Amino acid sequence: MNSTHSKIIAKIEKFEQLCHVLEFHKHNKSMLIPILQQVQEIYKYLPEDVLNFIATSLDIPSAKVFGVATFYTHFTLKPKGKYIIKVCNGTACHVKDSLPILDKMRTVLALKEKQNTTEDMMFSIETVSCLGACGLAPVVVVNEQVYSCMSPEKAEKLLESIIRNECEVKQ
Repeated sequence: MNSTHSKIIAKIEKFEQLCHVLEFHKHNKSMLIPILQQVQEIYKYLPEDVLNFIATSLDIPSAKVFGVATFYTHFTLKPKGKYIIKVCNGTACHVKDSLPILDKMRTVLALKEKQNTTEDMMFSIETVSCLGACGLAPVVVVNEQVYSCMSPEKAEKLLESIIRNECEVKQ
């Protein structure tokens, strides 16, 4: 099976999942936010064509769907990487030097100034104002896995470990 065929199958599977989400919520307009949450779990972001499909399926204006998707910071309209890294910069983490951790991770991932996702779509990095783990500061979360008492050196080793594991999986 070639990569084009695999990509088509993946798109079909995601579209089927989208339809299941809409069916699960019985195409109920009042369930827009839970629908968007589940759809974002499937796609890792909210593609424009998917938002338009949701609007049509729920019989509501696209502007309303886009309005909800852009109002809440939880939602994103931009594709994210396979590994979503959240670096806490809340008070406790900031005081314990979370910004050098962020800088080190951006350097290791070769991210340019306004770039948050690597070109290979492997990593996305974002700062958050609080992860609710102040006693473990500074904290980094990678795909819901919490890493406490981080330092720039530990962050670099963490990224190297993820990259190494990815290379092993591909072989």
